[in-house]
Amino acid sequence: MNTPPYREIVAAVTRSKGAPFLLEPARLRAPVDDEVLVRIVAAGMCHTDLIIRDQYYPVPLPAVLGHEGAGVVEAVGPGVRSLVPGDHVVLSYGHCGHCLTCAAGRTSYCADFYAQNFGGGGQDGRGAITAPDGTPIHDHFFSQSSFATFALSRERSAIKVPRHAPLQLLGPLGCGIQTGAGAVIHSLKVTPGSRFLVLGAGAVGMSAVLAARLAGAATIIALDIVPGRLALAREIGATHALNSRDSGWVDAVRAITGGGVDFALESTGRPEILAQGVSALAPLGVLGVVGASPLGTKAGFDLNELMIAGKRIQGICEGDSVPLRFIPELVELHLQGRFAFDKLVTFYPFNDINRAAADSEAGTALKPILLMDSAAEL
Repeated sequence: MNTPPYREIVAAVTRSKGAPFLLEPARLRAPVDDEVLVRIVAAGMCHTDLIIRDQYYPVPLPAVLGHEGAGVVEAVGPGVRSLVPGDHVVLSYGHCGHCLTCAAGRTSYCADFYAQNFGGGGQDGRGAITAPDGTPIHDHFFSQSSFATFALSRERSAIKVPRHAPLQLLGPLGCGIQTGAGAVIHSLKVTPGSRFLVLGAGAVGMSAVLAARLAGAATIIALDIVPGRLALAREIGATHALNSRDSGWVDAVRAITGGGVDFALESTGRPEILAQGVSALAPLGVLGVVGASPLGTKAGFDLNELMIAGKRIQGICEGDSVPLRFIPELVELHLQGRFAFDKLVTFYPFNDINRAAADSEAGTALKPILLMDSAAEL
């Protein structure tokens, strides 16, 4: 069999735990089977990219990360039926498409989710990216590895969006934005007139605030330690904003709501915040968990507080979202002016990727978006 042709690309390579991203020349093979080659226009930077760089999860390195890509289809494999070159797409998470949970439409709980998104290679273990000398670089991160000028995706993970939508803005819909919004709409099913609390006002938490407002929650409380984030949360729909450095914030939530919230979303990944979030629930309240922590992290809380008050804790992956349906819905809501996630983003040239990462970790940028047309000539 002939070796497929390669495309010269520029990729941000993560070579070791905690090391800076390095922009390097690389080669990306052509699409096969149901793969789609996408010219990346922009890619969001997610908290998950940074915790993988820091090896919270044992993704093999060196690797090309990035999992909120948006771009234009350049070529398709012979098995692709729904996309053609020139289509605008947002890239989302990988799933097998045939396990029991995928068959039930719960694709974010795919039985092969870890391998599809964190395994460092394709379904057959074969990589797509190599250094110029042919040395493999781990890829297929969230079935895309979009910290690069070009990426390969599977057809079912490349979501077609309207050409008149602002493609540079849309990448974060593939993970962080759909996680926060989906957690509110699909997982927690926040109801009109209800009381909602988000623990952590990062990009996921802010997306949850936007969605809670759409869902008609009467009281929306944002909790964070960064004053600027709390101010923005009020601007986009939170009715109250509290600083978690105030030891009395749980009592403040109870006072504001008359006894606790009906729904809460934990997005910090900090076990002590989760435990306090349980205490901030009203009887029969539910706490959704989307914050990523190092593997093995334990959380403690009073079991009787759950049992006696009928409270629940619910794990949530990707906001229970089916990207093929939900991403176009979020795009349309944004175009109508009803989902202003553009207020959450800051644009950076691709070759400023490490500044974007530093600003994200410092809390001065909620959702960095890297613009690939600024890639250095290597």
